[in-house]
Amino acid sequence: MTTRFPALTRFMDRFIDSIEWIAAFFIGVVALDVFVSVMLRYFFGFTIPDAYDFGMLMLGIVIFWGIAATSYRGTHITVDLLWANVGPGWQRVIDVFATLVLLFVVIVQSYTLFDKTFSTRDANLLTFDLRLPVWPFYLIAWIGDVAAVLLIVVRTYRLIFHPELMARDYAMARKAVE
Repeated sequence: MTTRFPALTRFMDRFIDSIEWIAAFFIGVVALDVFVSVMLRYFFGFTIPDAYDFGMLMLGIVIFWGIAATSYRGTHITVDLLWANVGPGWQRVIDVFATLVLLFVVIVQSYTLFDKTFSTRDANLLTFDLRLPVWPFYLIAWIGDVAAVLLIVVRTYRLIFHPELMARDYAMARKAVE
């Protein structure tokens, strides 16, 4: 690594990996919820109280943590027609611009989700069967959105000041797909 702060680089890498593991955990929870709900309903005629509400709320959490997990790596679906046909200098400019636009959008999204979280708490919305408050699910989703903002900031910083780290991450992502 050619950074002047290798400890900070390692910390950022661990932070990025942690966000990805948290997103994977929530995906596993949703898959387990769906599997157990279907099996109980199909074989025993039994439904878990609030299974639908939990599934819906957990899906929201998965979406926001998924945004966090994909926003740093840049491995989500992209259209690179222009990017693929310009030189490396312009590719970097396009990457920085696109990342700054993404940062703006996710900051606005995070602000609105923050507002929605606390308006939901103030409205005292509850699940249907167990009458559990809904706002903690919104809060966990909002934390995922804040993680996305932080990862996009790290991505922007690395794109501008340490593009070699991004090249390493791109190579690792390509290798993981193959």
